[in-house]
Amino acid sequence: MREREIVTLPDDGSVAADGAARLLAALAAAQSARGVASVVLTGGGIGIAMLEAVAASPDVDSVDWSQVEVFWGDERFVPAGSEDRNDAQARAALLDRVALDPARVHPMASSTPGPSALESEDSADPDQGAQAYAQVLTEAAARLGEGVPGIPAFDVLLAGCGPEGHTLSVFPDSPAVHATAAGVVAVRDCPKPPPTRVSLTLAAARSAREVWLVAAGEGKAEALAKAAHGATEVEIPLAGLAGTERTLWLLDEAAAAQI
Repeated sequence: MREREIVTLPDDGSVAADGAARLLAALAAAQSARGVASVVLTGGGIGIAMLEAVAASPDVDSVDWSQVEVFWGDERFVPAGSEDRNDAQARAALLDRVALDPARVHPMASSTPGPSALESEDSADPDQGAQAYAQVLTEAAARLGEGVPGIPAFDVLLAGCGPEGHTLSVFPDSPAVHATAAGVVAVRDCPKPPPTRVSLTLAAARSAREVWLVAAGEGKAEALAKAAHGATEVEIPLAGLAGTERTLWLLDEAAAAQI
């Protein structure tokens, strides 16, 4: 595991802007090396602000968006099109504003039963939704290269965190954090609403070449400090985030205050 890099910036706006510039550079570099770039998106205030900053950047066209594959690390298992869904927020912030190939955008299933525009089959059962996304990832790994069995070697995986230390939709001492296989799981009874979600496991997230944690605000400071100083991923799931080539934390001063 590569040593974690921590970059501290003045405020949340600086985190979003810095992260956007880094993401554009990383995707362009991946395309130069491999032709196609892949990114795993996150939700949350800072994650969506970062995507808005990408869309607004004068360098947005430095990436060939038609050759970017887009995935999600987790999703709220609510009806298709709901504003609560990470994919809906990402589309409004960035994805609908660049020339992506729709076939390369891979949202997780929603709770709307029956077929829909989503690539992963929608179902009222989150376990079926998780299984469908696992199949999407297996097929993508065959195209993009495998990081761990059945999971692509994503170029960049973006993640946020909560004040109790959750990341993706993996919460402390939950069934998801005890799921050691690299895959996709249904998450029920989340302490943060909505209670039902679909999420990559931490082992699947660690398939990425680069894993970036983006966080802002003093509410995250204690969990980040615990992770930085040796907490286990069962106690503080964000401690289990790591890339095969790089692990980067982009934090504002408030979030980094206790490290």
